[in-house]
Amino acid sequence: MILGIDTTTERLHLALTKGRHTWTRGLDVGIGRSHSGTLLPTLEELLGEAQASPADLSGVVACVGPGGFTSLRIGVATAEGLALTGLPTWGFSAFELRGRALREGGLRGPAWILLDGQRQEAFAQLWDGGPLTPAQKLPLPALAERIQGAPWWTPSGFRERAQAHLPHPPLDLPHEEAATLAGLAGLCRDLPLGPAESPLVPFYLRETDAEVNFPQASTHLSEALRRGLAR
Repeated sequence: MILGIDTTTERLHLALTKGRHTWTRGLDVGIGRSHSGTLLPTLEELLGEAQASPADLSGVVACVGPGGFTSLRIGVATAEGLALTGLPTWGFSAFELRGRALREGGLRGPAWILLDGQRQEAFAQLWDGGPLTPAQKLPLPALAERIQGAPWWTPSGFRERAQAHLPHPPLDLPHEEAATLAGLAGLCRDLPLGPAESPLVPFYLRETDAEVNFPQASTHLSEALRRGLAR
C-alpha cells in the first residue's frame, strides 16, 4: 500500500493505493493554520477506511514543493519519518500534481500552472503532460507579460489574486478536488515504478523569511560555512 501526501497549500491531500483500490481524502486546513495538527489524524482515519494500519504501508510519495515553507516541511518531514521505519520514498513537484489534475479533468494542451508564492508573488511553470519551461518565481504584476494570451490555471485558493493580474480567465477545471486527488493517486501508482529518493529534497523557489529579513546574518553564515569547508 502506497501513501501519497500533499501539504503545499491550505488544503491537505492524502491518498492510499493498493492494486486497483484507492482511498483519498481532501481537507481544508485553512490559511495561516498548520497541517501538523491535521495530517496524522486524517491519515489515521483514511487507514481505518481502508481497513489498514501503518504496518501495511510499503512506500510514501510526497510533494516536495514549491509551496508554503512550513506546510511543505510538515509533509516532507512526515514522509521522512516514515522512511526511518524502512519505507522507500519518492518526491514530486506541486506542478506535477496539478498537471495531472488538469489531465484527470480532461484538459489537454499547453497551460501555465500558477501557484501561490506568497509575498505578492506567484510560482509559474508551463506544462503539457510534463514541464515545458523551468519553474520560476514572478511578481504578480509581471504575470500578464510572462503568460500573455496563453491558457493558465491555478488552484481555487489562489485564483482571485492571480486573476486580478491577468486579462483573460483561467481554464475551467470541473471537480477540482476530485481531479487533484485522482492525480495524487496516479502518482502513488507511477512513482514507485522508478528508483526511490532518499532523502527527499524540498523544492524551494523563494528564500526563507530569515534570508529575506536578516540578509546580513544569512551572508555571514554562508561566509562562515565556506571558511569552514576550506579548512
